[in-house]
Amino acid sequence: MEQIFLQGGLAILIYVSLIWIVSLIKKDAGIMDIFWGLGFIVVGYFYLSAAYSNAFQPRLLYTLVLLWGLRLTLHIGVRNLGEAEDARYANWRQQFGAKWWWLSYLRVFILQGVVMWIVSLPLLVGLQDKSSLTLIDWIGIMLFAVGFLIEAVGDWQLRTFKKDSANKGKVLDTGLWSLTRHPNYFGEALLWWGFTLIAIEVSTLWIVISPIIMTWLLIKVSGVAMLDDLLRKTKPDYAAYIESTNAFFPGKRK
Repeated sequence: MEQIFLQGGLAILIYVSLIWIVSLIKKDAGIMDIFWGLGFIVVGYFYLSAAYSNAFQPRLLYTLVLLWGLRLTLHIGVRNLGEAEDARYANWRQQFGAKWWWLSYLRVFILQGVVMWIVSLPLLVGLQDKSSLTLIDWIGIMLFAVGFLIEAVGDWQLRTFKKDSANKGKVLDTGLWSLTRHPNYFGEALLWWGFTLIAIEVSTLWIVISPIIMTWLLIKVSGVAMLDDLLRKTKPDYAAYIESTNAFFPGKRK
């Protein structure tokens, strides 16, 4: 399994390096966001192929990864089509100037590749599991389904809200967005806990590092913390929204 994991890391390195080259041509480091979900499809397929398994559980797990990864890639791809480079990357491009072309490789692509590699641990384990489905597996499937639904519905509600020009500069605070300021991030974390429960065994409890890292990143690093800071500066009503609505976990508005 260790050898397959190392080979998977090499596959991810090649994958993010190719995307980096495309980003240099397009002058847009934000394309890594589009290919984030697709990266797990690629490394998951590598893990599944290396296991030579026709068992039901790994096939089911890979189908769920495929469903999630394709939806996320399509959603972000359509959302970013024709748009300028994401503000986070544009700010770094301006900050680092002539050094950004190679610094972006380390700061964006290699960094996200390493995160992708570590977070893929449940796929490494689960896609080689030939056992029958257990109660824990079914709980994991339900967690994935709920998380996937929350993420997809949250994205759809936000996309619909933004399409109405009358809402420009306003804050979406209805639907799932009335329960949490970031339903898409909460759904993302939940489905990764689902992936982990599907894959986990008594001997592989260490794979919980994957959803722990993913949840921490979504709350403290690239998700809630960063986006809240940006939106507080750009949307006048966002400060009041912060005071009234949970940041991550859904709950009743204050």
